[in-house]
Amino acid sequence: MKQIEVVAAIIHDEAGRIFATQRGYGDFKDGWEFPGGKMEPGETPEESLKREIWEELETKITVERLVKTVEWDYPKFHLTMHCFWCSVESGALTLKEHEAARWLTKEQLDSVDWLPADLVVVDEIKKRNEHRC
Repeated sequence: MKQIEVVAAIIHDEAGRIFATQRGYGDFKDGWEFPGGKMEPGETPEESLKREIWEELETKITVERLVKTVEWDYPKFHLTMHCFWCSVESGALTLKEHEAARWLTKEQLDSVDWLPADLVVVDEIKKRNEHRC
């Protein structure tokens, strides 16, 4: 089975909301996910995440810490997804590849149709009691 390793940003704001994006392309079009993408050879996960968020959202982020690494078997590939707690450093989160985005409170996380691997991360966020993940 094909192996894909990606990074994802759990971007939060000062109010504790989480930034969710809706895929605009591919097999999982219309599914909701945390923004990010594939790691390039020689990149650290943090470097990769900063590059991907700049390419997808024209935004510079601060990568704060690893929240969870998800291993998930999709029908055509195995996904390893490193999910990091992040904040916006500069930029306006301009959608270049996604068709929609929403800021969600912890209580609103179930209001979108998350992709299966991302749902594992959503469940982790909901389990935590504190304001910050």
